[in-house]
Amino acid sequence: MGETPRPEHIRPDGASDNTVEALGKLSEALEIVEEARGHLYAFHRRTGAADLALGEAVDLLRDAGHDQIAEQVSTELIGRNVLEGRWTFQVVEEYDRGYYAAFRAQEQAARDHLVDGRTHLFEAEMKEARRTHGRRHHEATPD
Repeated sequence: MGETPRPEHIRPDGASDNTVEALGKLSEALEIVEEARGHLYAFHRRTGAADLALGEAVDLLRDAGHDQIAEQVSTELIGRNVLEGRWTFQVVEEYDRGYYAAFRAQEQAARDHLVDGRTHLFEAEMKEARRTHGRRHHEATPD
């Protein structure tokens, strides 16, 4: 059984408890941003699916003889920007290039500067404190 954490999950010399805690909170914030990004991608995909379904609805309205309503729905909604000048792919791209990229870069820079780029030190130390050492299914690492 792997009874010691991997070196990348061991705090480097000189890193204080406060530093590890602060980087843990910074990592938590990044994970929240990652989750938000996932919701943004879901918004992108669901909006695209809605636009395609809208096209089918327009076709069905036409088939049912409701050409005027079909034309109004088609010209007002199909292919419409969700934000001024933007489809959802453009929103996602802008988010990724801007806020998301800046957030990731700052989190990485802090870890590089303070703990030699190591990740999840707070969680790794929590695991060490909470697991039952020497017990099956409580190993520090996989075999």
